[in-house]
Amino acid sequence: MSIYDFTVNDSKGSAVSLKDYEGKVLLVVNTATKCGLTPQYTAMQELYDKFKDNGFEILDFPCNQFMGQAPGDDSEINEFCSLNYGTTFPRFAKIDVNGKKADPLFAWLKEQAPEDKGNDETKSFEKKVKLLTLANKKTDIKWNFGKFLIDKNGNVVARYSPAYLPEDLEKDIAELL
Repeated sequence: MSIYDFTVNDSKGSAVSLKDYEGKVLLVVNTATKCGLTPQYTAMQELYDKFKDNGFEILDFPCNQFMGQAPGDDSEINEFCSLNYGTTFPRFAKIDVNGKKADPLFAWLKEQAPEDKGNDETKSFEKKVKLLTLANKKTDIKWNFGKFLIDKNGNVVARYSPAYLPEDLEKDIAELL
């Protein structure tokens, strides 16, 4: 099984086969518009601009599970991201990433990469959010902006902590391209 076996809904509710992204390096991110980490959209867009012509895509999945920090419907989220951060990468319908209603894609991603890759900054962040979140299982996504890096064959290469800065992924992305 690979990421290409999944179908998700885009922000307009239309089904999209992830097979459409076959042969590309993907960064799959659960996001939120009212989070302290929302400014990561700027660095995500910079990564996208730098590598999109080389076969790189960011797949943005808004999630409202972490203290309601992704309010609004898919259209409002799209508008916010476009106006405030100039994002042009694909955004999909709002989903759950943890619990019984977790989207099958994210359930699979967590099985493939059960732990976050991080550094001292991310460990400090995770201690703080552990007090605020219902991420009870070790494999649960800890917060908004959890990141999964996927190779050209649809395999999960790494999972990064929400606090892991997008710009710090540049080397890993470049190696896969």
